[in-house]
Amino acid sequence: MTILEHPLAADLLTILRDKETEPPEFRQIAERLGYLLVAEALSDMATTDVDIETPLEATTGTQMRRPVVAVAVLRAGLGLLHSVLTLVPDAAIGFAGVQRNEETAEPMEYYTKFPELSAARVLILEPMLATGGSLSWAIDKVKENGALDIVAVCVVAAPQGVEAIETSHPDVRVVAASLDRELNPNFYIAPGLGDMGDRLFGTL
Repeated sequence: MTILEHPLAADLLTILRDKETEPPEFRQIAERLGYLLVAEALSDMATTDVDIETPLEATTGTQMRRPVVAVAVLRAGLGLLHSVLTLVPDAAIGFAGVQRNEETAEPMEYYTKFPELSAARVLILEPMLATGGSLSWAIDKVKENGALDIVAVCVVAAPQGVEAIETSHPDVRVVAASLDRELNPNFYIAPGLGDMGDRLFGTL
């Protein structure tokens, strides 16, 4: 697991945690934090040399060797999607629709749609890594559809969720802005930031 150690990330996360942050600002701050998380999730991408001409002379630059696919776990993953598309405009997009059973905290699938995954770095956008059930389900789905190179992009994570992913999918790196203290009795991350989907979209 990689925890994003950056003063700007800590500042942005503080705004997201604040219960007084309204949805319009919450969406903007989530997108800004997403830039940092996505950059870290791509920090180990293989590159290839390319010959280019600057306005002054010929030089050699680098480009990412593999395509990028972002898979947004609905709904909350949509809050990080624009961050990916801003940094990697040609990224392909997939969607994984899952909702949490409020009694068991287990994932319940309702929709999946993926582009070609086998040759890509697949970023699974799952902002809240609580029990790990939804993320593990999403990882299973993209692997079933050919994904081989997967990074999970989260905002906050609970120790139980991190342990679950490390056990079920040890090949998947998790990038998060914070490893929080625990899950509360209702399976919400504490101190957390509440329900990210509700706070993004102003629903209750």
